[in-house]
Amino acid sequence: MSSTEKWSDLATRVGSGVAMVLVGAVCILMGGLTFHVLVAVICGLMVWELVGMLRTDAANQQVLLGAVAAVSIFAAGYVWAVFSLLLILVPVVVGYSVLERSRRVYMAFTLMILLSGISLMLIRDDMGGGWMLWLAFVVVITDVVGYFAGRAFGGPKFWPAISPKKTWSGTAAGWIGAAIVGAVFSINTGTGMSLVWISILVAMASQLGDIAESALKRKMGVKDSSNLIPGHGGLMDRFDGMLGASVFVLFVIQFVGFPAGLG
Repeated sequence: MSSTEKWSDLATRVGSGVAMVLVGAVCILMGGLTFHVLVAVICGLMVWELVGMLRTDAANQQVLLGAVAAVSIFAAGYVWAVFSLLLILVPVVVGYSVLERSRRVYMAFTLMILLSGISLMLIRDDMGGGWMLWLAFVVVITDVVGYFAGRAFGGPKFWPAISPKKTWSGTAAGWIGAAIVGAVFSINTGTGMSLVWISILVAMASQLGDIAESALKRKMGVKDSSNLIPGHGGLMDRFDGMLGASVFVLFVIQFVGFPAGLG
């Protein structure tokens, strides 16, 4: 691959990325209903993309399950925790009843998408915009630094059978970028250097989310989850890292606790 071909999609990718960052930042800062709507739309569209990858002949089911997922996750933000968990099971059950095949894959990824939505709303509502910005920075920096380092340095592939473009140089660079984000937030908030290690673990979870989606696309024989975002493919292509990271943080919050001070 020539140098020109290697960076041919950069302008489109950067433009779309900047637009997404701006929309996300505004919604994070506003919080409340605005942020809940954003999360619901993203989750609904990702389920829509998922069904499209699993079943190319199921346009009606795509729309139905995407809409059910969006409504369920939005409603889950306004009920007690036990009821929110019941609500996110609704799209899983409906999908199992209307899909004739690929049910297990649908259920696993849909549950991951909706748990991610629960996690994002919990972080923003209960822990504050600072925590949400920290998580977003870790995921974005992990991806961006990994992308540029992988393109620039190349080297051994991380997992060629699943994701042939990912390299160890890009993967390790993502960890370093996440550590720097953790250090900056730690210094400026007084949360302690443990946030550096947590940020690295979140980066790893983000990369696992990326790998899981890559494995799904390879299994289904598609390059992108959809063509919704120029230069990035679909929302699942862009938010796969956030899926892994936010679900990881959700379990950390429940079972380990979390440093305070970023509210």
